Amino acid sequence: MSSVASVTTERPARYGKQLVGHLGRRAGGEWSAETESGWVQLGDLGRAELTAETDTLVLQVFGPDAEAIERLEQVVGRHLVRFGTKDKLAVAWVRDDGTPGTEQRFSDPEPMHAG
Repeated sequence: MSSVASVTTERPARYGKQLVGHLGRRAGGEWSAETESGWVQLGDLGRAELTAETDTLVLQVFGPDAEAIERLEQVVGRHLVRFGTKDKLAVAWVRDDGTPGTEQRFSDPEPMHAG
C-alpha cells in the first residue's frame, strides 16, 4: 500500500534533506542533492520517498497495510510540519485507492515521536 502528499513550499529540497537526515538516523536514508530526491526507511513500518519539485515537496510512503500507512503519514507529515513551522506547511495525504489519508498542519498540538 502507499499514500502520497504534495506539499507547497518555497524550499522543497531543504525540507526533503532535513526530513531524510532526521528520520533516517535510526534505520537509514539518503538524500541526493543532484536529483533532489531521497528515501528513508522507517524500521519495519515501511519506507518514505521524497522528491523536490518546483515549489513542491512530494512525499510518498509505502507500508504493508492501512494501519502502517496511517502511522507513516503521521510520522512523516508531523515532522515536516514541525520543521516548517514558520512556513505554516500543511500536509494532506491521498491513499493509493484514491481515498483521503490523514492531514497535518502547523497548529497540531500532538506529540512528534515515532514510537
